[in-house]
Amino acid sequence: MKNYIFLFLAIVFEAIATSMLKTSEQFTKLLPSIITIVCYAGAFYFLSLTLKTIPVGIAYAIWSAVGIVLITLVGMLAFKQIPDLPAIIGLLFIIAGVVIINIFSKTAGR
Repeated sequence: MKNYIFLFLAIVFEAIATSMLKTSEQFTKLLPSIITIVCYAGAFYFLSLTLKTIPVGIAYAIWSAVGIVLITLVGMLAFKQIPDLPAIIGLLFIIAGVVIINIFSKTAGR
């Protein structure tokens, strides 16, 4: 279970970093730039801890899918970037893929 906590932390740090990357305005604003760099470092650190027990492909699939959904929600709430219907359908397919991996895959590292 600890490995999934590390993966969750990696995803949260990555989502914060990506959100700050937008607000850094191409690294021209100091504080958002520093937060971006620190949070990406934290994300990769926690991902590295995750990879001790979860296969890299599974961990990356979960990281990517949850990160995409989380960043989409941040984009909607913070930046007023509303996805259209095809984007929402695509997000649902991504979520379905992660659910299938975690429920049915024997390589999910439980």
